[in-house]
Amino acid sequence: PPPPPTHNQHSRRRRHNRRRHAAYSALQAWKSAISADPSGVLATWVGQNVCSYKGIFCKQQSPSSSSTPTVTGIDLNRANLQGTLVTELSLLTDLTLLHLNSNRFRGAVPETFRDLISLQELDLSNNQFSGQFPSSVLYIPNLVYLDLRFNSFSGPIPDALFDKRLDAIFLNNNQFDGEIPDNLGNSPASVINLGYNKFTGQIPLSLGFMNSRLKEILFLNNQLTGCVPEGIGLFSQMQVFDVSFNSLMGHLPDTVACLNEIEVLNLAHNELSGSLPELVCSLRSLVNLTVAYNFFSGFSQECAKLFVRNVGFDFESNCIPGRDMQRPQPECSLVPGGGLSCLRIPAAQPLVCGSILGRVGSGADRQVRPGPGSGSSSSP
Repeated sequence: PPPPPTHNQHSRRRRHNRRRHAAYSALQAWKSAISADPSGVLATWVGQNVCSYKGIFCKQQSPSSSSTPTVTGIDLNRANLQGTLVTELSLLTDLTLLHLNSNRFRGAVPETFRDLISLQELDLSNNQFSGQFPSSVLYIPNLVYLDLRFNSFSGPIPDALFDKRLDAIFLNNNQFDGEIPDNLGNSPASVINLGYNKFTGQIPLSLGFMNSRLKEILFLNNQLTGCVPEGIGLFSQMQVFDVSFNSLMGHLPDTVACLNEIEVLNLAHNELSGSLPELVCSLRSLVNLTVAYNFFSGFSQECAKLFVRNVGFDFESNCIPGRDMQRPQPECSLVPGGGLSCLRIPAAQPLVCGSILGRVGSGADRQVRPGPGSGSSSSP
């Protein structure tokens, strides 16, 4: 006969049984808070074997054959469920991912979510959540992916968001307002989308101190003013930079020409002026460059070659002489923010991409010669 279980084995079994019972209690409490289930997903949520529930994923926490699987994932994307989140979900301490996009969950995110100590991915996008930024998510210790887009969250976003070790932050298409916290530059994220909100003020200058691996940052459709920060040129791996539909003014910094991997550069519907920096149009990875509805007064011959390279280039409604579909001359004589002073890196010598602001060793050594708009003022 097999040897009797040891004390440690008994302890492990009791612990696993407690976890399984906690998972059952949590999921049944949540099931009771769901008022509509048109696809019948919850019809399978019956009995103690929670690992058989549709949308619930389990995993053994140790290779031991006596180990009972615990709930490590919930994926109910596009289930069209209607209801609320319940505090009991915090009992799922082995949960590593919670994906609930494209449902009809409403209300607030429970404060108890801070107890989800194993959670790494939280996707609540495309629901009907409302209220202030759910601060409980900032206390989830292992969270790296946060997706709150397409909800009705409102109010300011907390400074602590950018001090957290998140790799992806999606807050777009909500009702967030106020200024973007000055500590934006502390974030280690590679992707940040703050678009389609009601943010005001300037893009924080600390942008230039963000993780050099930053690949996408989007500020589109807000109410931002001021200048495009000089530090934007520090991100040699950036692929998407979108500040369209704001009220940014002044000249575009020459350092934009350091974005060697940029694919989408969207500056449309602002009040930017001066000439496009000479080397922007020669960036090798460009797929789409949009500067429409600004007050740019010229661009280099290199930009005219973009059409030959099959790069999308939209410069409609600017102030470029000799080009079709430009603003009427009276509009161009009154450039918004003509006296706006944008802080510029002193650039009597060519800038060397990769050493801007003292950041050396990024692997880029491209020289950018300062154009006429690179001085201490952005006035034309």
